[in-house]
Amino acid sequence: MLIKSRRDFLKAAVTSVGALGALSKFGEMNLLAGGNSPYQALVCIYLAGGNDGHNMVIPVDAAGYGLYAQARQHLAMPQAKLNMIANGGAAYGLHPNMPEIAALYNNGNAAIVANVGMLVQPTTRQIFQSQNLAKLPSQLFSHSDQTNQWQAAIPTGTASTGWGGRVEDNLTPTYNAGASFTPVTATTGCGLFCNGANTFAATVPVGGASLLSGVTTQGRLAAVQQLMQFDNGLKLVTAANANLNRGVGFSTTLTNALKTAVVNTVFPNTLIGQQLKTVAQIMSIRAALGIGRQIFFCQLGGFDTHGAQTNVFNNDLTQGQDDLLQQLSQAVGAFYKATQEVGTDTNTTTFTASEFGRTLQPNGSIGTDHAWGSHHFVIGTGAQSGGSLQGGKIWGTFPSLALGGPDDANNRGTLIPSTSVDQYAATMAQWFGVSAANVPSIFPYVGNFATSNLGFLG
Repeated sequence: MLIKSRRDFLKAAVTSVGALGALSKFGEMNLLAGGNSPYQALVCIYLAGGNDGHNMVIPVDAAGYGLYAQARQHLAMPQAKLNMIANGGAAYGLHPNMPEIAALYNNGNAAIVANVGMLVQPTTRQIFQSQNLAKLPSQLFSHSDQTNQWQAAIPTGTASTGWGGRVEDNLTPTYNAGASFTPVTATTGCGLFCNGANTFAATVPVGGASLLSGVTTQGRLAAVQQLMQFDNGLKLVTAANANLNRGVGFSTTLTNALKTAVVNTVFPNTLIGQQLKTVAQIMSIRAALGIGRQIFFCQLGGFDTHGAQTNVFNNDLTQGQDDLLQQLSQAVGAFYKATQEVGTDTNTTTFTASEFGRTLQPNGSIGTDHAWGSHHFVIGTGAQSGGSLQGGKIWGTFPSLALGGPDDANNRGTLIPSTSVDQYAATMAQWFGVSAANVPSIFPYVGNFATSNLGFLG
């Protein structure tokens, strides 16, 4: 790792010894963080690899399904197998393996935001085909670039912070000033999304927190803490020691608090299921941690489905994306029940993210290729049940599925997003407590669009 700055040095120092995470400038222990404001949580489920939204949300009216089936060919989901949902007077279906999310949607506890993607400004087929690069995100269709752009909400150039971290930078003085634990928690590796100028994520692996590798007894822990207090006169090393010592303290706090965590909801024994179980356990001890606003980052990989995406033509939906969507739906269904159990359902918004969608038209390997816009789920208690989510609805503009049509950047079904990542994220950030006046400092490109609040969270 190339060390370019004091910030890089401190991050490297903490990572190299397996500490819980590099940690930011929090106040000392005070369990009254956030004053009288209610607890709120944002839970990001990142679908790594570029999820194919076309087989996830499908129009079922005669014209819409006809275009879908014509473009999808052998990848098309049979209409009779879909989980039916409604959007006003229009009918849609979710993937056959997603009955849990379909039930949440039909009960008003989930919404769909259609055709979301990274944009510099509103974009058309004409703009894309003119190759006006000044108006397009840089390095479209690149996994690494688009992952960073999604997580940073910066469509051009490079960024050193992500929008999750910047949101917590903005809100920590008000809601988390006395917290005894970092306000951003990742259950797997987290990229830019988690990092702010003063905020870093704690990585809590499935099963709970862990102390430094090999430091499992009080004697060894005391020895490590004594070592961390050693002042060798080098300012960078001394600062790293202080950060590491704080990391050990936060790890100890979480480990001790988790001993009282009780979540009885049964979760599927899958990676994403166990990640969301860990999130629910941490939520259950929120009072002990003193956090008023908390962000979680979970990740499910395997969505780069260039080949063997589905075996639908053999009536087998147990592989590729089909299996991943089943894992996602089952885990989200269990997690929503767990938030009800621990009393955070009306104050928790769970959402999906992915670097880009896939081509509507399949390739020659029973798969799909990198594309652009895709559909995403937002889950939370609906307004009719005391929550904030305007659920049971598809927000944004559902695209035409005509190959070479008005929403196709080329002729393969590469959807031009009609909703920007900035709008999607800024809507959730404002529900989370960010003022409208502060939105542009977190999402610098959101002013290029008609609104910074899409309205799916009241």
